[in-house]
Amino acid sequence: MPKVLFSKMRFYDMKDLMKRTRRIDNVLIQNRRKNEVHSLKANKNEDTCLSKFSWNGDHKRHWSLEKVLKNKKYLEAFCAFLKSEFSDENIEFWLACEDFKTTTSPDDLHRKAKEIYETFIQPTASREINVDHHVKEKIKMSLEKPSRSCFDEAQKHVYLLMQSDSCPRFLSSDAFLRLNLKSRTLWYI
Repeated sequence: MPKVLFSKMRFYDMKDLMKRTRRIDNVLIQNRRKNEVHSLKANKNEDTCLSKFSWNGDHKRHWSLEKVLKNKKYLEAFCAFLKSEFSDENIEFWLACEDFKTTTSPDDLHRKAKEIYETFIQPTASREINVDHHVKEKIKMSLEKPSRSCFDEAQKHVYLLMQSDSCPRFLSSDAFLRLNLKSRTLWYI
């Protein structure tokens, strides 16, 4: 950085400088993770035991979105995390679809399908999810006689979106790390 008096720098110049350093840090972290994955893939063929790993981060429990959704504590933390990022409509839609699949009576099936459509799928929905127009049209047509599988395609799309975007951010968040640490310490007690 050139020698410039701090008082002569504009606030937005400082802000841009801070953003650039954050971007560089993020790129370096991503590269480090990629290198760790490549080294783990290379060592996959070798017999590795736990003594080869160090406890400062190499030996982590491998979490996936499926494990997070099955564990009640982690699911609650994931929902809270998404609410804090204002992107909780995806998990709410996924949970509503899971509840919809367990419905047995045809009247309840029709009522819940309509509620899910009006809340998450309809173009003017209050919690509209990001799915393809063709998927929305298929769902709209299936509302006349809904089946338990009428939301499957949209649910799969939302699941893949959460798996690739929201879940990795959650797994590296402070909330997840604190909860994970707390569950480990309870195990030792």
